[in-house]
Amino acid sequence: MSDALIRRAGPEDAETLSALGAQTFSETFGHLYPPSDLATFLREAYGLPRTRADLADPAKAAWLVEVGGRPVGYAQAGPCALPHDEVTDGCGELKRIYFLKGWQGGGLGKRLFSETMAWLLADGPRNVWIGVWSENYGAQRFYARQGFQKVGEYGFHVGRTVDAEFILRRNAEDFATILP
Repeated sequence: MSDALIRRAGPEDAETLSALGAQTFSETFGHLYPPSDLATFLREAYGLPRTRADLADPAKAAWLVEVGGRPVGYAQAGPCALPHDEVTDGCGELKRIYFLKGWQGGGLGKRLFSETMAWLLADGPRNVWIGVWSENYGAQRFYARQGFQKVGEYGFHVGRTVDAEFILRRNAEDFATILP
Protein backbone atom coordinates (compact mmCIF):
# COMPACT_ATOMS: atom_id res chain seq x y z
CA MET A 1 0.00 0.00 0.00
CA SER A 2 1.87 3.04 -1.27
CA ASP A 3 -0.10 5.69 0.63
CA ALA A 4 1.01 4.26 3.98
CA LEU A 5 3.42 6.42 5.95
CA ILE A 6 6.09 4.72 8.06
CA ARG A 7 7.65 7.15 10.49
CA ARG A 8 9.81 7.07 13.59
CA ALA A 9 7.73 7.46 16.73
CA GLY A 10 8.63 10.11 19.28
CA PRO A 11 7.59 11.00 22.82
CA GLU A 12 4.45 12.71 21.52
CA ASP A 13 3.30 9.31 20.17
CA ALA A 14 3.35 7.53 23.54
CA GLU A 15 -0.44 7.35 23.99
CA THR A 16 -0.98 6.19 20.40
CA LEU A 17 1.76 3.57 20.62
CA SER A 18 0.54 2.32 23.99
CA ALA A 19 -3.06 1.92 22.78
CA LEU A 20 -2.04 0.40 19.44
CA GLY A 21 0.29 -2.07 21.14
CA ALA A 22 -2.41 -3.27 23.52
CA GLN A 23 -4.99 -3.48 20.73
CA THR A 24 -2.81 -5.40 18.28
CA PHE A 25 -1.59 -7.85 20.93
CA SER A 26 -5.18 -8.44 22.09
CA GLU A 27 -6.43 -8.93 18.52
CA THR A 28 -3.63 -11.34 17.72
CA PHE A 29 -3.25 -13.33 20.93
CA GLY A 30 -5.91 -12.23 23.42
CA HIS A 31 -8.06 -15.32 22.90
CA LEU A 32 -5.25 -17.49 24.30
CA TYR A 33 -5.26 -16.09 27.83
CA PRO A 34 -7.54 -15.80 30.83
CA PRO A 35 -8.77 -12.18 31.07
CA SER A 36 -6.83 -11.49 34.28
CA ASP A 37 -3.55 -12.74 32.75
CA LEU A 38 -4.10 -10.66 29.62
CA ALA A 39 -4.95 -7.53 31.64
CA THR A 40 -1.82 -7.91 33.77
CA PHE A 41 0.38 -8.37 30.71
CA LEU A 42 -1.11 -5.44 28.80
CA ARG A 43 -0.65 -3.14 31.78
CA GLU A 44 3.01 -4.16 32.20
CA ALA A 45 4.05 -4.43 28.54
CA TYR A 46 1.96 -1.70 26.91
CA GLY A 47 1.08 0.69 29.72
CA LEU A 48 1.80 4.36 29.21
CA PRO A 49 4.69 4.52 31.74
CA ARG A 50 6.48 1.64 29.97
CA THR A 51 5.83 3.11 26.54
CA ARG A 52 7.11 6.54 27.57
CA ALA A 53 10.25 4.97 29.07
CA ASP A 54 10.91 2.96 25.88
CA LEU A 55 10.48 6.05 23.68
CA ALA A 56 12.85 8.05 25.93
CA ASP A 57 15.57 5.38 25.76
CA PRO A 58 18.13 6.41 23.08
CA ALA A 59 19.13 2.75 22.59
CA LYS A 60 15.59 1.87 21.46
CA ALA A 61 13.42 2.99 18.55
CA ALA A 62 9.80 2.64 17.48
CA TRP A 63 7.98 3.25 14.23
CA LEU A 64 4.34 3.88 13.44
CA VAL A 65 2.58 2.91 10.22
CA GLU A 66 -0.22 5.31 9.37
CA VAL A 67 -2.78 5.24 6.59
CA GLY A 68 -4.80 8.40 6.17
CA GLY A 69 -3.40 9.65 9.48
CA ARG A 70 -4.70 6.55 11.31
CA PRO A 71 -2.18 4.24 13.02
CA VAL A 72 -2.48 0.69 11.71
CA GLY A 73 0.81 -0.90 12.78
CA TYR A 74 4.10 -0.41 14.57
CA ALA A 75 7.50 -1.89 15.34
CA GLN A 76 10.00 -1.57 18.17
CA ALA A 77 13.69 -2.45 18.25
CA GLY A 78 16.67 -2.07 20.54
CA PRO A 79 19.34 -3.99 22.41
CA CYS A 80 18.67 -7.71 22.66
CA ALA A 81 17.13 -8.80 25.95
CA LEU A 82 16.33 -12.41 25.02
CA PRO A 83 17.55 -15.13 27.41
CA HIS A 84 20.24 -16.81 25.34
CA ASP A 85 23.89 -17.48 26.27
CA GLU A 86 25.18 -16.01 23.00
CA VAL A 87 23.51 -12.60 23.37
CA THR A 88 26.09 -9.82 23.79
CA ASP A 89 25.84 -6.08 24.38
CA GLY A 90 26.33 -5.51 20.65
CA CYS A 91 23.31 -7.57 19.60
CA GLY A 92 20.08 -6.00 18.37
CA GLU A 93 16.52 -7.24 18.67
CA LEU A 94 13.34 -6.71 16.73
CA LYS A 95 11.16 -6.56 19.81
CA ARG A 96 7.72 -6.09 18.28
CA ILE A 97 6.09 -5.78 14.90
CA TYR A 98 2.29 -5.79 14.79
CA PHE A 99 -0.59 -4.62 12.61
CA LEU A 100 -4.29 -4.26 13.23
CA LYS A 101 -6.11 -7.32 11.86
CA GLY A 102 -7.45 -5.57 8.76
CA TRP A 103 -3.94 -4.43 7.78
CA GLN A 104 -2.09 -7.75 7.99
CA GLY A 105 -0.82 -9.49 4.88
CA GLY A 106 -0.78 -6.54 2.49
CA GLY A 107 2.98 -6.00 2.23
CA LEU A 108 3.25 -3.28 4.88
CA GLY A 109 4.93 -5.71 7.27
CA LYS A 110 7.84 -6.23 4.91
CA ARG A 111 8.26 -2.46 4.46
CA LEU A 112 8.17 -1.92 8.23
CA PHE A 113 10.56 -4.81 8.80
CA SER A 114 13.01 -3.31 6.28
CA GLU A 115 12.86 0.09 7.97
CA THR A 116 13.48 -1.47 11.38
CA MET A 117 16.35 -3.61 10.13
CA ALA A 118 17.98 -0.59 8.50
CA TRP A 119 17.99 1.13 11.91
CA LEU A 120 19.33 -1.98 13.67
CA LEU A 121 22.16 -2.24 11.13
CA ALA A 122 22.92 1.49 10.76
CA ASP A 123 26.28 1.10 12.51
CA GLY A 124 27.22 -2.01 10.56
CA PRO A 125 26.46 -5.73 10.65
CA ARG A 126 25.59 -7.32 13.98
CA ASN A 127 23.62 -10.30 15.21
CA VAL A 128 19.90 -9.54 15.26
CA TRP A 129 17.50 -11.56 17.39
CA ILE A 130 13.74 -12.08 17.43
CA GLY A 131 11.43 -13.88 19.83
CA VAL A 132 8.38 -15.48 18.17
CA TRP A 133 5.54 -17.56 19.60
CA SER A 134 6.09 -21.24 18.87
CA GLU A 135 2.69 -21.50 17.15
CA ASN A 136 2.96 -18.33 15.04
CA TYR A 137 3.81 -20.22 11.89
CA GLY A 138 3.27 -17.29 9.52
CA ALA A 139 5.80 -15.15 11.39
CA GLN A 140 8.26 -18.05 11.53
CA ARG A 141 8.03 -18.50 7.74
CA PHE A 142 8.50 -14.75 7.18
CA TYR A 143 11.59 -14.59 9.40
CA ALA A 144 13.04 -17.73 7.81
CA ARG A 145 12.74 -16.03 4.39
CA GLN A 146 14.71 -13.12 5.89
CA GLY A 147 17.54 -15.45 6.94
CA PHE A 148 16.67 -15.97 10.62
CA GLN A 149 17.19 -19.38 12.20
CA LYS A 150 15.88 -20.90 15.41
CA VAL A 151 18.64 -21.02 18.03
CA GLY A 152 16.69 -21.51 21.26
CA GLU A 153 13.46 -21.45 23.24
CA TYR A 154 12.19 -19.85 26.43
CA GLY A 155 9.04 -19.31 28.44
CA PHE A 156 7.19 -16.07 27.56
CA HIS A 157 5.03 -14.89 30.47
CA VAL A 158 1.58 -13.42 29.92
CA GLY A 159 0.35 -12.97 33.47
CA ARG A 160 0.55 -16.44 34.99
CA THR A 161 0.41 -18.13 31.59
CA VAL A 162 3.74 -19.22 30.11
CA ASP A 163 3.97 -19.72 26.34
CA ALA A 164 6.69 -21.56 24.45
CA GLU A 165 8.60 -18.89 22.53
CA PHE A 166 11.27 -19.52 19.91
CA ILE A 167 14.47 -17.47 19.77
CA LEU A 168 15.56 -16.67 16.22
CA ARG A 169 18.83 -15.08 15.10
CA ARG A 170 20.43 -13.80 11.94
CA ASN A 171 24.19 -13.55 12.25
CA ALA A 172 26.20 -10.43 11.51
CA GLU A 173 28.14 -12.10 8.70
CA ASP A 174 24.83 -12.84 6.92
CA PHE A 175 24.02 -9.12 6.95
CA ALA A 176 27.49 -8.15 5.78
CA THR A 177 26.76 -9.68 2.39
CA ILE A 178 23.75 -7.39 1.76
CA LEU A 179 25.06 -4.11 3.11
CA PRO A 180 26.77 -1.60 0.80
